[in-house]
Amino acid sequence: MTLRPILIHPDPRLKKPCDPVTGKPGDMRSVAEDMLATMYDAPGIGLAAPQIGVMTRLLVMDCVKDPEVAPRPMVLINPEITWASEALNTYEEGCLSIPDQYAEVRRPAEVKVRWTDLDGAPQEEHFKGLWATCVQHEIDHLDGKLFIDYLTPLKRQLITRKMVKLKRDRARL
Repeated sequence: MTLRPILIHPDPRLKKPCDPVTGKPGDMRSVAEDMLATMYDAPGIGLAAPQIGVMTRLLVMDCVKDPEVAPRPMVLINPEITWASEALNTYEEGCLSIPDQYAEVRRPAEVKVRWTDLDGAPQEEHFKGLWATCVQHEIDHLDGKLFIDYLTPLKRQLITRKMVKLKRDRARL
């Protein structure tokens, strides 16, 4: 497993919709393992392939935060939301591609998602709470959308300016 650098907004790859994974899902195994290692190291609860510059519909997530509960790493290939609740949930979201910036985002409280696993088997699950928020956030990444796109133009612009400064500061190191 290799830790991969995470792209920081603004980066044009983060705004580009991803192509579906074609071929054998198992071919994505090493990328998925790298993504999980990178996500846990960051630390984060989700990571989409475009965040490491891989422009394909692949995401990983693990929303288990309780140290007493076993981790539940998930790899979703070509995920799609098949149902969303009318009830909404507001959650303060952050993003590994927009470090140290958080904002409240309203999304459906529950979603059903269908995807393919690394063995090529179809999967479907009903997600609630943080899991629902996370999977929607990561699928947004696959569609070229960031959580700041849900904010007012002014808030989005302020956060973008902070990220430009952060990237400039990191480039000087």
